[in-house]
Order: sequence, then C-alpha cells, then structure tokens
Amino acid sequence: MSEERIRMIKEELAVLDPLKIEIEDEGHLHVGHAGAKSGGHFKLYIVSQSFNSMSQINRHKLIYKTLSELLKTDIHALSINAISPEEL
Repeated sequence: MSEERIRMIKEELAVLDPLKIEIEDEGHLHVGHAGAKSGGHFKLYIVSQSFNSMSQINRHKLIYKTLSELLKTDIHALSINAISPEEL
C-alpha cells in the first residue's frame, strides 16, 4: 500500500516539475497511532524551480494545495523539506 501511495504523491507533485523528489514512508514510526489507520505518514524532500522566490510557508501551502485530495484519504501526516534550486 505504501508504494501505491508514494506513486500517487509523486504523480500529483509532477505538476511542480520537480528536479528531485524523494518520499520516505515513515509509517513504521507511527504503529498504533489512531490516525495511521486512515492514511500514511510520509517524509518529502522536493527541489523545484516552482519554489524560487517563495517563502517556506508558501512552498508548504503550494504542496498542501497540490496534494489536497490525497490529504483527505491517503496521507495522514507529511513532513516537508521544499528547496529551490537557488538554495543548493
């Protein structure tokens, strides 16, 4: 199930034209947590030119908006590290 969720997250984030994207399933860290039953826990690292000149909060808002449907069903928690290529 987690591979399917990771695939769906990558598909949704493709609109941001990421230069690099890594998604780690952190579900094993939340075994027994009530919310873990309804959706997965993921760690996201993404580099995109879409983030140029954006604050971290606006990058996170963009990602949450992009993943809004999955956040209702397949994602319970998401840790985000969003980077602009300018910062590398």
